[in-house]
Amino acid sequence: MTLRTRLMILTILGLILTMSTWGWIQLRALDRILNEQQVKTMTGLADTVSTYYQFFPTRRGLSALDNALKDLVQDNATLGRIDIYSINRFGDVDFIAGAGRVSYEWPEPTVGKAADILKPQYIKLNTDGGAALGLLYPELPDQRENTRIVIGVIVFSQANAEILARAQRLLIFSTGGLLLAILLILAISYRWLIARPLGVIIRTIDEFQAGQYVRRIPMKRMDEWGQLASHFNEMANEIERVLAHNQELNRRLEERVQEATLKVVQLQKQVNQLQQLTALGHLTATLAHDLGTPLHSIAGMARLLLERGGWPPDVGRKLELIVRQTERLNTVIQNVRRATRPPEPHFEVLRIHDVFSETVPLVEPLTQKAGIALVVREEPDLPPLYADRHRLQTALFNLVQNAVEAMPGGGEIILSAFSEKPRQEVAVGVADKGPGIPAALLEKIREPFFSTHTDEGLRGLGLAIVQDIMKVHSGRMDIRSRPGAGTEVFLYFPFVPAGQPEASAPAAS
Repeated sequence: MTLRTRLMILTILGLILTMSTWGWIQLRALDRILNEQQVKTMTGLADTVSTYYQFFPTRRGLSALDNALKDLVQDNATLGRIDIYSINRFGDVDFIAGAGRVSYEWPEPTVGKAADILKPQYIKLNTDGGAALGLLYPELPDQRENTRIVIGVIVFSQANAEILARAQRLLIFSTGGLLLAILLILAISYRWLIARPLGVIIRTIDEFQAGQYVRRIPMKRMDEWGQLASHFNEMANEIERVLAHNQELNRRLEERVQEATLKVVQLQKQVNQLQQLTALGHLTATLAHDLGTPLHSIAGMARLLLERGGWPPDVGRKLELIVRQTERLNTVIQNVRRATRPPEPHFEVLRIHDVFSETVPLVEPLTQKAGIALVVREEPDLPPLYADRHRLQTALFNLVQNAVEAMPGGGEIILSAFSEKPRQEVAVGVADKGPGIPAALLEKIREPFFSTHTDEGLRGLGLAIVQDIMKVHSGRMDIRSRPGAGTEVFLYFPFVPAGQPEASAPAAS
């Protein structure tokens, strides 16, 4: 439903409601006036009947009183009935006299109530002669007989109903005609004052929205429509200028995003390479340790046996082969250790804020996929770090990865940094809201290849790698955990040694 249709419907409904309310008020006022006139007539009749009763004060004059009431009813066609009641001090109601065109008996409790309160009571009645209005008019107590007199008067309301019906018909016809005239005037006014300028504005806005940014509202008026058109045209001019400016900004932003994305990808590759080399280094070191001792033992035993001599030629050849193969295998292991050794650390003065800015894009894919919120909290004016940029990022990446794995159902990870001035250290922490680590396992989790996970794959090197990185930085790692409350891992770096240069900007890898 369009705005025009809604406006027309609301206007028509408002007019109908207004005219109906006005007509109802007029009919109620007319009904009240007619009732007041009728009540005034009934009060005058009650006063006349009171005079009759005073003129016939004794019971002997009741027949004459009845005749007088009959004459009064007969002379007034709207008068339905007149009754006179007497109420003694015990509340007994006694009919004294009466006359009327309709048979109606006033309820004794109603008559007694009117006598008690000494106030006229007006009641709408339905008699066998039609709708009527009744009046119970109490007189002053009769001191001679210690009684109270109540006069009942019934007057037909048919004339009032006819007047109201004619007034209602007249009001309906006049209201309908007035409503049609008003609607006709409103329709013409709406066409010239609202519909035409609104149509022009809507068409121009639609064209502008469709991409025709050069379109303007061709309207010059001094009313509100003219002001709206002027404001729209000014807005369109500003939008056109902003769009042109935004296109230039978007072009520059795309170039910077491409550069930043390339840096993040390169940084990710370097971190992954360092992590892989460190993990392989741990693996080869473990293999060298586990295989080196048995190989040396085998080679030593073979040399001893070979030196004793006296062996058959084929046995001697086999012992020489064992010695050569064990030496060859040991050489292969040493070559692998040298090949998987991480590169030498490159220390530089770094700002914590820059490290966090570079690390967050690396870990966001992990946190977003797991539905985890990453919160960064930095203490202001933190001292810089003297650290290897890539090794530090690798440590943070491993800690965040462990925190993500501890919260498969989502949660929050807090990446924080603060200073420990008494110890001359800068602390970098990663905290999760996971299930925590039992106290018995807090030391074991630092060992290589120890993991609480039971799934297949190479596990348990994350914290071992972090611990090796902290050894390179002459720092320390502290793990705090409570079952059910989460785990916090803090990396403590010593303050920058004296004589070092200022903190460097992020590396352009």
